[in-house]
Amino acid sequence: QVQLVESGGGLVQPGGSLRLSCTASGFTFSSYGMRWFRQAPGKAREPVASISSAGGSTNYVDSVKGRFAISRDNVKNTVYLQMNNLKPEDTAVYYCYTSFGGYWGQGTQVTVSS
Repeated sequence: QVQLVESGGGLVQPGGSLRLSCTASGFTFSSYGMRWFRQAPGKAREPVASISSAGGSTNYVDSVKGRFAISRDNVKNTVYLQMNNLKPEDTAVYYCYTSFGGYWGQGTQVTVSS
């Protein structure tokens, strides 16, 4: 079955960095685009970044441009989200998503606070 397992979340001070990982199984990872979403308390889930199947095309929501970077390793079946210069407003549960069947991971909590 399809599984997406996120890791790498945690508590970080403003200005700090985290790298999220999402390891996929159960489908041909290298054939599908991947996305990161986030959901803050009381808010709707929003897209953060996306990457094409081969990794040659990426897109970001305006609020994270220049601070976040999405990448993927099609040998390790893993997509990453490097998050730099984190701000309190980045606090949310972060989810990875595959365009194969619309599957979601379980989410990983990111908290940015001093």
